[in-house]
Amino acid sequence: MIQFTTSNSQKEIQQILDLQAINLPKNISETEAKEQGFVTVHHDFEILSAMNDKFPHVIAKDNNKIIGYTLVMLPEFGNKIPVLVPLFDKINQLSYNGDELNKTSYFVMGQVCVDKQYRGKGVFAGLYQQMKTEMSPHFKYIITEIATRNTRSMRAHEKVGFETIHTFSTPEEEWAIVAWNWQ
Repeated sequence: MIQFTTSNSQKEIQQILDLQAINLPKNISETEAKEQGFVTVHHDFEILSAMNDKFPHVIAKDNNKIIGYTLVMLPEFGNKIPVLVPLFDKINQLSYNGDELNKTSYFVMGQVCVDKQYRGKGVFAGLYQQMKTEMSPHFKYIITEIATRNTRSMRAHEKVGFETIHTFSTPEEEWAIVAWNWQ
């Protein structure tokens, strides 16, 4: 039975990193990336632990094995991961539902990933529902960015309730900034 909860140990942080590594573009084929999606950022143990200390990451477990995760990243971590600096710069210039985002309470969902064997079984939606339960008392919005070529992820986020609020390009990728107003 799949359990949705939050990460509370170094062992779970390591399991998140292990699942992340399997799903980086360099470790999957182009076909798999197109059909199944991928994760972009490779975190290190120190930063992932520091993020978890502020607000625990949301995880899905089957017995004691992490089979999915969503990372909680507060704006204060925006300059700690170079590939995410443009995202935080853009967020601070945007408005959503009439709110200037740099003046409202939000956090960034730093990455979502579901183990290949558990895809299509409601884990993605379950992770976000647990994230809403954990985080909505503290924040008005959840924001993330998705590579627009990651069509599986774009569709899955729209299905949960995210809306595209901005698109931008870096030399490597075109990105959609998406937000979910869960209040």
